[in-house]
Formats: sequence, C-alpha cells, structure tokens
Amino acid sequence: MRAIRRLIGLGLALGLAAGPATCDDLRDPYFGEALYHAYQGQYFYALQRLDTELAMYHGLDEPALDTLHFHINNAEFSVGDFELNYRMHQRAGRAIKAVLEGAVDEAVRNEAAFRLARIHFQKDQLDDALQALARIKGTVPEEIRGDVELLRANVYMAKGQPGEAVKVLAQLKSNERLAGFVAYNFGIALLQDGRPQEAIEQLDKAGQLPASDSAGLAIRDKSNLVLGTMLFESGNFERARQSLNRVHLEGPFSNQALLRAGWAEASLQQYDRALVPWNILVQREPTDVAVQEVILAVPHAYASLKLHGRAALLYGRGLELFSNQIEKVDASIRSIREGRFLNALIREESREDETWVIRLRNLPDAPETYYLMELMASHDFQTALQNYLDLEELRSKFIAWKTSLDAFDDIIRLRGQNYEPLLPETDAQFRELDSRIRLRLEQHKHLAERLKAILTAPRPDYLATAEEQIAAERITLI
Repeated sequence: MRAIRRLIGLGLALGLAAGPATCDDLRDPYFGEALYHAYQGQYFYALQRLDTELAMYHGLDEPALDTLHFHINNAEFSVGDFELNYRMHQRAGRAIKAVLEGAVDEAVRNEAAFRLARIHFQKDQLDDALQALARIKGTVPEEIRGDVELLRANVYMAKGQPGEAVKVLAQLKSNERLAGFVAYNFGIALLQDGRPQEAIEQLDKAGQLPASDSAGLAIRDKSNLVLGTMLFESGNFERARQSLNRVHLEGPFSNQALLRAGWAEASLQQYDRALVPWNILVQREPTDVAVQEVILAVPHAYASLKLHGRAALLYGRGLELFSNQIEKVDASIRSIREGRFLNALIREESREDETWVIRLRNLPDAPETYYLMELMASHDFQTALQNYLDLEELRSKFIAWKTSLDAFDDIIRLRGQNYEPLLPETDAQFRELDSRIRLRLEQHKHLAERLKAILTAPRPDYLATAEEQIAAERITLI
C-alpha cells in the first residue's frame, strides 16, 4: 500500500494549473505586452508592465476613453494570476479580493471567487478555499464551470472527505475538456473512500481514454501505473501486466511501469517475458532507482532460466556499476559541500528549457546533481528553486540598474559642466524677460480693471475720438 500512496500523490491538481490570462480581441497594446511576457514565463516583466498600465489607467480623468477599458476586468484578474505565478500569494489574494468586493457583475464576481479559492488551495488553506467556493452563486462563466467543480472535489479530497469528492466528480463525467483529470481523480476518490473494486474499474477507464496532448498522456499513464500497482499488490498479476503495458514508453512514468511489468511476469514464473521490459529499462539512466533495481533483477531472471553464465556476467557488471555509482555519490557530496550545486542550477538553460534540471545529471562537470532527481522533481524543491532563480535574477537586475544609475549620474555631471559657463548670460536674459513679463502683467491688470469699471459704470466719454476729447476739454474750460 505504501507504493500506491506514493503514486497517488501526483495528479490531484493537474487540471488546475494556472496560466496567464488570455484575450481574444486585444485592443490595448500594453496589456498585450504584459501577456506576451507572461506567456514566456517572465512574470516579473509582466507585472512590471501591467502594474504601470493599471496605475496610469486609474489616474485618468476619463478612463473609459482608454483602450485598457475594454480589458479592465481581465487585466485586474491577470495581475492576480501573474503574482500567483510569481509566488506572490498574498498580493495575488489582495488583487483578486479587490475585484471580488468591487461593483462588478455576477459572472465576474464568481470568477474572482474561483481564482481566490484556487490560491487558498495552493497555499493549503482548505477551509478558506471552501468558503471562497461557497461564494460562487448564480451565473458562472462557461469556461470555468468544470474547473470550479474539479477544484471543489480536490479540496474535499485534500480535507480527507473523499465521499464528498465522489459526489462532485460523478457530476463531471460529461465534461470532455477535463475527462482525463476527472476520471483519474474519481478513481482515487473511490479508492480513498474504501471502494477499491469501483476504483479499479474507474482507473481502468481512465487508463484507456484517448489523449492528444502531453497532459492527457501523462494522466492516462498515471492511471495505468496506479492501477497496475494496485493489481500487482493484490496478486492479480495477469491484469496488472495488461494495465502496465499501456503506459507510454517515453513518458515520465515509463521506468516504474517497465519495472513493475517485469515483476508481474516474474511473479507468474515467466522470466523470459519479464526480460522484455527489463532489458529496455536496464539501458536507461543508471542513477534512476527503477534502473538500479532492474540491474539486479535481470541477472536474477537469467539465473531462474538456468542461464547461470549470463547471470554471473551481469551480476559482475552490476557490481562494477554500483561501485561507480558509489563514487558518484561521494563526488556529489563533495561537490555540494563545496557550493557547486547552486551554481549548476542557475545556468541560463534552466530558464529556456523546463527539463534542464532533469538533464543536469548528464553533465560531466555537475556530479552534485546525479542523485538529486527525485528531490529536484518535488514541488517544494521546484518552488524553492524558482524563488532562488528569481532572487538571482533580481540581483542581476539590481547590478544592471546600478550601472544605469551611474551612467545617468555621468550624464548629469557632463551636462552640468556644459551649461555652467552659459548660466550667467542665460540668467541675465531671464531677468530681463521676467521684468518685461511683470510689466505686461501689470498693464494687463490695469486694462482689466478699466474694462470691469466700464461694464459696471458706463463711461461713453471713453469712446470719444481725439477731436471730440479736445472739444469736450474746451467746453469744460469755458
């Protein structure tokens, strides 16, 4: 049962991977730039771009005239998504809560509640996740209806309530987009609910579902591997073999499937058939646990077939290989103690290729990674690794920004040296222009006062011509 428990751990949240937001009819180029960086996995740049754009949008007098207005709800959601992908859970929660508590329509509020529940689930805050899901009422966007219920089922399973998860997943069977995830999780929920026979039937269905993408193939292989392990441990070797043989040979679960398929044949005393999957597996990476086990299983099978010479030869090769692996372990320990492990992880290739960490053990100059694949594949390690890589990236950015600030200081100094000799003449010209401007302002003020006086107390004599003014002056003297 321990083997089954280890296998069950993956997959429960495979259908909940949060990706960057999408927008079919994009009208704002700056929002599009943020999405572009997010699609590249550059969430720091995406946040930097979108935060700036949102700050400018909210500072406008008439934001409805800005092109971001057409995507404002999506942009607010995207900030939370980007922060969540950048492992800024607290800020992501605040951003989505702001939408949730804002004056938005029902569908938008329900989508915000779903995203908030997903954040709580990923932070293992299960009660808060259920509370957020309970806020979803009324109109739910079509594209997230299945995801909402799948998340609800995953929360129930994580809380140790598989019976509730079974009820939810039973209603999702017709969802074609999530068919693989629903089928696998349904089987695991049945198993955890103490219904092993129904779980076996459900996992058998999940292991035969059609799949066209890598995620679908992975969940199908996972279903077959879990099913094969269950059947093997229950003694049903024939059916276990059939299930294990359906696992994709190049998939992430192929090593374990080949190993267990061979043991299923060996348990039926069919050692010649056991050698078929084992001889495939024995050629693979020797640092893998399954490969190391099969290195000893293959000569055992030959010995059982009375081919003692071949068995002795393979036992000798196995002994030599394990001796070499012990040396590699010692080299890994020394290298890690010398601090080379982190240097190997921050290579540029790790950002360009997601499988780079897996391929590290093939590097002759990185012995520290030989026996850390299981550790490096774990969720906790990957999260810590991403945090470390982000900190390293920020450190490099700070260095670049400091260089830029030094360059700006040089520009300011050079411009000061250039303008300092010109300052006295410019200052004199400024003072002259300033005095003229002050004079004109006084004249303007005087004329404005006269105009105001004319409007309040009409003075027709102001309209007299020069001759009329002279005649009026003579009359006054007389």
